[in-house]
Amino acid sequence: MVPPEILVKPEHEELRGWAREFAAREIAPVAVGMDRDDAYPRKLVRKMGEHGLLGINIPVEYGGLGLDLLSSVLVGEEIAKVSLSAALLIGVQNGLVGYPLSQFGTKDQKERFLPRLAKGEMIGCYGLTEPGAGSDAANIQTRAEKEGDSYRINGSKIWISQGFYADMVVLFARTGTTEDRAAGMSAFIVEKGTPGFEVGAKLEVMGARGTGTAELFFKDCIVPSREMLGSAGDGFLIAMAVLNQGRVGAAAGAVGVAEAALEACISYSKGRMLFGRSLSNLEAIRFLIAEMATRIEAARLLTYRAACVRDRGEEFIKEASMAKLFATETAVWASERAIQVHGGIGLSKQLPLERYYRDSKVLDIVEGTSEVQKWILSRELIGD
Repeated sequence: MVPPEILVKPEHEELRGWAREFAAREIAPVAVGMDRDDAYPRKLVRKMGEHGLLGINIPVEYGGLGLDLLSSVLVGEEIAKVSLSAALLIGVQNGLVGYPLSQFGTKDQKERFLPRLAKGEMIGCYGLTEPGAGSDAANIQTRAEKEGDSYRINGSKIWISQGFYADMVVLFARTGTTEDRAAGMSAFIVEKGTPGFEVGAKLEVMGARGTGTAELFFKDCIVPSREMLGSAGDGFLIAMAVLNQGRVGAAAGAVGVAEAALEACISYSKGRMLFGRSLSNLEAIRFLIAEMATRIEAARLLTYRAACVRDRGEEFIKEASMAKLFATETAVWASERAIQVHGGIGLSKQLPLERYYRDSKVLDIVEGTSEVQKWILSRELIGD
């Protein structure tokens, strides 16, 4: 039974069904190739834009669908069942780029970027992580020095999804001193082609492949002051607002991957014979499937609850971290157990199980590791 604070309306279920059909028709045929070849799916991205998937949360007046966070969670869950990489591309465009522009951008910035992002005509990325600033985001070293009506930016970013193909980046840089920590961060919009902005080599990662992960370099990159998001010193506030929503999105992707693993287990156990009986008749397998389903449902409800709290306009830091922590660890566990149930063939690339396992481990790290989520939760619960 859905808790009373979680309200999934008929239109949400209709959206879920539409996303499931789109994933089966458009994403499933390219999912294996994206992973195998680490190939960015440009045609699919454009098609997702044409169908509104890249602008789910972008306001209607700027070319998006203007839907709530629960809507994007339901879509992300269904897309991730087929391809976490495709779900990640939607999440980056909507949540990591579209959201900060929608919430903190000027009217001019919104008009110039949001409609093109929503349609997939422009690819965006989120430039926060650095070699020495991942979990400790306030430790970024990229600097933006004020020079007249512009900022001179020097530094680098790493592990940037869509970074290799992006036309613009929401970039976080230090405008204050190192001692200022979070108070000294600001956010900027930097377009490809800006002198001093270079994209490094594409970085190969174990999961969520085909998303164009790259390193970004800035050397004496001059960015006009009008391209700052919000005001000077707002960077950390913006980054955390984005990451809280991103954690709910990661949880939704994890639920989708875990459910795909469960469905594979159920199907395989019914047809695989062992000692004259199907696997589904063995108590060890039956009980494992029951536990998988229970954990996945708990992860789903935590994720939906976090989205609904956010949609009501309430603080949702605790709910987002709980959902992210439990859902991503559930996905890793369920994917690993699914491989175990399948035995030898589960280790092969004939089945997508090893992809589920690799993808789920990525989710366990990005948007704040499990350890970071536990730290956030302990801080929220203890009140220190």
